[in-house]
Amino acid sequence: MRKLNGNEKENIHFKWSPMNRARMEVEDDELFEVIIPDSSVNQIKEYHTDKDLKSLNSELFDGAVGPIAIKGAKPGDVIEVILDDIEIGSWGWTAIMNDFGLLKNEFDEKLVIWKIEKGIALTPDSFSRKLRIPSNPFLGIIGTSPPDGEYGTIPPQYFGGNMDNRMNRKGSRVFLPVTVEGANLSISDPHATQGDGEVCGTAIETSAVVRARVKLHKNMNISTPQTISKIDDTYSAFCTTGIGKNLYEASQKSVREMIQKLSSSGFSREESYIISSVAGNLRISEIVDEPHYVVSFCIPEFILH
Repeated sequence: MRKLNGNEKENIHFKWSPMNRARMEVEDDELFEVIIPDSSVNQIKEYHTDKDLKSLNSELFDGAVGPIAIKGAKPGDVIEVILDDIEIGSWGWTAIMNDFGLLKNEFDEKLVIWKIEKGIALTPDSFSRKLRIPSNPFLGIIGTSPPDGEYGTIPPQYFGGNMDNRMNRKGSRVFLPVTVEGANLSISDPHATQGDGEVCGTAIETSAVVRARVKLHKNMNISTPQTISKIDDTYSAFCTTGIGKNLYEASQKSVREMIQKLSSSGFSREESYIISSVAGNLRISEIVDEPHYVVSFCIPEFILH
């Protein structure tokens, strides 16, 4: 099995650009493994405290591991990333940092270190009350290369990136547009768990080992990422993504993408709009990675078949 180690500096990048050279190439449906550091890229240590936040270099946050070239992928195709397994680390962190988060600069800076044992995140002894938070690991960053230009890794883009969508978890299938030869997939920013919105700016940030496969869909062509993810034991959801400079714009984009998907499944546009209203759910996936915000729109997958 091919492996890519994100703890090696040459395998991580801090800009989305077609100039990034692929670090590994995989075949269609080939299982591969990626070792991913936490979103601080190993700057935060398990023994750190609040005062250590002041020494962090924000330019080294949210480095993406890759790119990974997909053999045969060409512009106009779509890659389907199948997340077979996300094995998270034994500890994680959450921080309130200046100039970041939905309520930025309303709180003092604070760092919380969580122990993660048997799928449960445990608050430290310094916390006011003991909490046991079930883990739900997922990837905050998953995206392909843009066709041109250069973009930072913190704001999400139409080709994916830092979407912080907790639907992109173990067992999920994430569909991404291909705009360069090889697609150049990159993944990063593993979370032990997170609420929709990630309102303080960080989730339980942790490291991870990810095992995944990529299926290539020729001439499928989508304009924004899509996800199929199991909601519970009863059904899976199909989710479209809206990325915009405000939540209203992002919500409109996600619903329009869903209407297009439903229309391609045999419904009229009017029927698709009605189905979206009675069976769809808008979710604020990310509201803190300015200037772009992410809204997901999910319907039961069985409606599409």
